[in-house]
Amino acid sequence: MSLVDSAPQNEGNAPSYSVSELAMALKRTLEDAYGFVRLRGELSKVTRHSSGHVYLSIKDERACIDGVIWKGQVRGLKAQPEQGLEVIVTGRITTFPASSKYQIVIETMEHAGMGALLAQLERLKAKLHGEGLFAAEHKRPLPRMPSTIGVITSPTGAVIRDILHRIRDRWPCRVVVWPVIVQGDQAAAQVAAAVRGFNALPATGGPVPRPDVLIVARGGGSIEDLWPFNDEALARTVAEGRIPLISAVGHETDTTLIDYVSDRRAPTPTGAAEMATPVLAELKAATADYERRLMRSAARTLEDRRHRLNAAARGLPRPADLLAMASQRFDLVAGRLASALERNTAAHERDLLRWASRLTPGLLDRPRRLKAERLAELSSRLDSAALRARENAERRARLPELDERMAAAVGRRLRMASDRLASLDQLRNSLDPNRPLKRGFARVHKADGALAHGAGELTAGEAVRLVFHDGDRAAVVDGEAPPAPPTPAPKPTAKPAPKPAAKPDTRQGDLF
Repeated sequence: MSLVDSAPQNEGNAPSYSVSELAMALKRTLEDAYGFVRLRGELSKVTRHSSGHVYLSIKDERACIDGVIWKGQVRGLKAQPEQGLEVIVTGRITTFPASSKYQIVIETMEHAGMGALLAQLERLKAKLHGEGLFAAEHKRPLPRMPSTIGVITSPTGAVIRDILHRIRDRWPCRVVVWPVIVQGDQAAAQVAAAVRGFNALPATGGPVPRPDVLIVARGGGSIEDLWPFNDEALARTVAEGRIPLISAVGHETDTTLIDYVSDRRAPTPTGAAEMATPVLAELKAATADYERRLMRSAARTLEDRRHRLNAAARGLPRPADLLAMASQRFDLVAGRLASALERNTAAHERDLLRWASRLTPGLLDRPRRLKAERLAELSSRLDSAALRARENAERRARLPELDERMAAAVGRRLRMASDRLASLDQLRNSLDPNRPLKRGFARVHKADGALAHGAGELTAGEAVRLVFHDGDRAAVVDGEAPPAPPTPAPKPTAKPAPKPAAKPDTRQGDLF
């Protein structure tokens, strides 16, 4: 129904409407004519009300129209409204009668082509780069041999199967999977929550082991499918994490914002598993190779030491040569000892025969005690002679030892003599008569050169010589004259005249 058709007819006068009637009639006309429109433009004045509704304006080069997104529609939008974003929206045109404005009630919103998305991504990338989130010094090194690996991905896709298969083949270890959705509006929030959750796990003693490295993985897709990984909040969460993180989102040609803030970027999820784990077989082979090299090195070292020992041994005398002279001296002394014992025995035998020839039958009458004592004495002398011969042989064998002991005794005597000489020299210095002169003392010599030992040895007017450490000086002893013998006092005849006053003594006083 048009505005003209619904207006009341009056032949004579123009129709009159109330303000509300006219406003509602315009509202119905716009809603009937533009019940569904598709509009393209740039967003401005984006305002999120506390009620959850979003108010904004859509403009181009020549016009601007207000828009509103009700709270129930905001979360289902493909593109969230942002200032300066070029979008394509669908909705219906309506009016707001209270202020005589028309507006579009937006039901769907999407980016207006690839250029807008890339422009928005470049602005966000420049912002985070300016804050230093992409700096190389912030990248954490990956552990060489992780015991636990955390994987953030969809639990139903082929990505998790590829990662688990690759880890099982290379480095069997524990894998903790945090299931998330990897596409849609909730993907970025779930991935960020998974990163925060892994970083919040206790390092030791927790029910779930804390991973040594994280992998965020997703298969390939369009830029719209990968757009959740360009979320600013997710990028900041990854940059703030303490666990090293590998980004494996999309194919090798796909690049998202999370790739710049992560510690390493993998071209594929399988490549991420290879980056996070070493090859167990290669480590075993390397260990075996190191063991073989160590054994060969030890063998070469032992062989080298053996050659060096043999070369050094050639420059040393043989043990047989060192013992040859001592053995020869021992043989010589042993041979002389045997002959000396024989000669000694023969001498005693001759003595015995000589004494035996002197025996007479009369001697047989001597007391047997004397015979026993004599025989014991002779036997003792024989034993003493044999003992002295053995001691002489032993003494000759100990000649080197006696030489050393004699050298040690001579050394001790020399040290004792040196100590006595040092003490005598100290005594000589202490008794040096010139030594006290250096401390300010002086010696007094008489005219004949004799040393004055006390003041009583000097008389007044006697010439002396004072000897100092740097020279000597002449001096005269000045003091009271020896007392004169007493004389008888004359008889007083008159009052004696007063004696003149004694002149002051200007001569030098006694030094002592």
